[in-house]
Amino acid sequence: MKKKSSKNDLRAEYDFSAMPGGIRGKYAKAYREGTNIVVLADDVAAAFPTDDSVNRALRAIMEAVQAMRAGRTPPNKAGPRTPPRRRR
Repeated sequence: MKKKSSKNDLRAEYDFSAMPGGIRGKYAKAYREGTNIVVLADDVAAAFPTDDSVNRALRAIMEAVQAMRAGRTPPNKAGPRTPPRRRR
């Protein structure tokens, strides 16, 4: 197995500043506007292992908040609860 060389392998005659179109950060602004990266804390990431599970949880919270602001009870996605059985 070859070891990686730590020296710079570029030749001295390469002058990238003279190359046409080489604009530093040309697409950086467009990238930042179209990207939304969120870093989760370790305990939260353990509870929500996929991006889909995070999105579902956040949408459920959004629905609950909207329902409370509208003055109604939030939707129950799990379905109606059955009343407990009476003891005889």
